[in-house]
Amino acid sequence: MNNRHICIIQNEEDFSEKATYNFTYARIIFFSFVAFLLVLTLSFYLINTFLARWFDPRYAERETRKDLVAMQVVLDSISGQLENQIQYTQNLNMILAGGVQDSLQEASANAAAVKLTKNEEAKVIDSLFKSEFETSGSEFLPGQFLENFSLRETYFFSPISGFISDPFAPKNGHYGIDVVSKKDEPVKCIADGTVIFAFWTQEAGNVIGVQHQANLVSVYKHQASLTRELGEFVSAGEIIGLVGNTGELTTGAHLHFELWHNGNAINPEEFISF
Repeated sequence: MNNRHICIIQNEEDFSEKATYNFTYARIIFFSFVAFLLVLTLSFYLINTFLARWFDPRYAERETRKDLVAMQVVLDSISGQLENQIQYTQNLNMILAGGVQDSLQEASANAAAVKLTKNEEAKVIDSLFKSEFETSGSEFLPGQFLENFSLRETYFFSPISGFISDPFAPKNGHYGIDVVSKKDEPVKCIADGTVIFAFWTQEAGNVIGVQHQANLVSVYKHQASLTRELGEFVSAGEIIGLVGNTGELTTGAHLHFELWHNGNAINPEEFISF
């Protein structure tokens, strides 16, 4: 294997030497392996970049979701501008009609409302989210949802590995489970979806929610930091944050994880192994 060999290239007419190469079989094998790795790496790079639209079956879905999110942002912006214009017109009509004092009082109230801090806005969003889901369903019976979408036959990634310190107890206001794990442990998304909110609240710390297919929503709380933002598409198993101890309703590093389906909180332990 390590015996040295010489390759001599000669002129066919006068047998003069044109080139001489020293080699061993071990060196040939080594360079062949390096060349194979380079070709393999280049192939993976091309498949995940330039050739993704032909080889990745989820490429079209991701691009479509990105376009939908961009269109939704534009639509929300237009809607906000339209509402402001309507409000401006109404205020102008009131002033022309002699209601100057009422307009000033309303403007002061609007200005006070605008001064909400980001934390207060996040708390409002979180409370509205809970209110919407809690009031849309009357009972927390996972079996009733399987008629429309078989969650038990769907594979979900485990967000983290650890032991459950506080189980699912909706009657006590605990709509998820607490999973204790090491601080800064990566938190993974359970399935493909789109981030519908990502913010910080005083009670739950860093919170992120992901909308999945069939009206399934997963919520991850008390994280040290978030790696995804509102509107981003995330694939199953992708890291969306790090385990932390943020927020007032926590006494140690853990993840509070919730699953909502068709407006009802369901027990994550029945569908995911932690």
